[in-house]
Amino acid sequence: MTRVIFMGTPDYAASILEALIAADDIDVVSVYTQPDKPVGRKAILTPPVVKVIAEKANIPVIQPSKLRDEAVVNTLLSISCDMIIVAAYGQILPKEILEYVPCVNLHASILPHYRGASPIQQSLLNNDLESGVSAMWMDEGLDTGAVIKIKTLPIGEDEMVESLYKRLTESAVELTLDIIRNWDRKSAVSQNNEQATNCKKILKSDGLIDFRDAREIYNRYRAFTPWPGIFIESGLKIKEMKLEEVMSHGEAGQIIHMDKEGIVVQCSRGSLRITRVQAPSKQETSVVDYLNGKRSGCGYPLV
Repeated sequence: MTRVIFMGTPDYAASILEALIAADDIDVVSVYTQPDKPVGRKAILTPPVVKVIAEKANIPVIQPSKLRDEAVVNTLLSISCDMIIVAAYGQILPKEILEYVPCVNLHASILPHYRGASPIQQSLLNNDLESGVSAMWMDEGLDTGAVIKIKTLPIGEDEMVESLYKRLTESAVELTLDIIRNWDRKSAVSQNNEQATNCKKILKSDGLIDFRDAREIYNRYRAFTPWPGIFIESGLKIKEMKLEEVMSHGEAGQIIHMDKEGIVVQCSRGSLRITRVQAPSKQETSVVDYLNGKRSGCGYPLV
């Protein structure tokens, strides 16, 4: 029986935790996750999904605001375990914990590419053909540890972030169980730092588009739907779109075609077919109904 401390916070981590709990040969002795946070307009204090799963399984849950605090570190070091599994936890592990037992992180990219906070979105923004999950021995750097094993998968041409997230989560679950049952530190390979790339935390402002390049905008739509979404300067959100073509040149933002299904908007390069939008403080609607209400159409800019 392998005794494991698990650290994680979002749905990606929750799926891994559920698999660990269900495994007959793994004992999850403690779970670390981020503190409860206020959610929604009423700011209702809400626990991470990982906490909910752990408590349902009667596993002790610890939610330190700072993992590096001496008391927090000492508490963890008092827990007997064979391995620490980390998946999108959101905090850096201090040296004392890294030296306690082997610490393995499941990172949703093909390392050393896309170290950091938003690897899944970044793979879509860059129009990559494949993605993957890397299992690595953690060190004091951010996603810089030696890689034990990588599971790769192809990215669909029109695949959205929610679909890719789900498939990578499934790969992460399989890889986690494999590493725990067959781990061998000697098989890990150091990352080539010269090939490393990084990705930042996504901000709401990243969803603002300007109709310059159709392919780039479509990739943002794939990466940023549902959050933060994509929107134009007026605040109009583009809720549903497809890439029309990538070769034409014209006036950015102009509506060049309109039918009962939607509109085609010209970009400086390429064009986009848009079918559904949402104006500020309004319900989502078809773009045709939206434009009819504004008495706008072909030859006018989308605003």
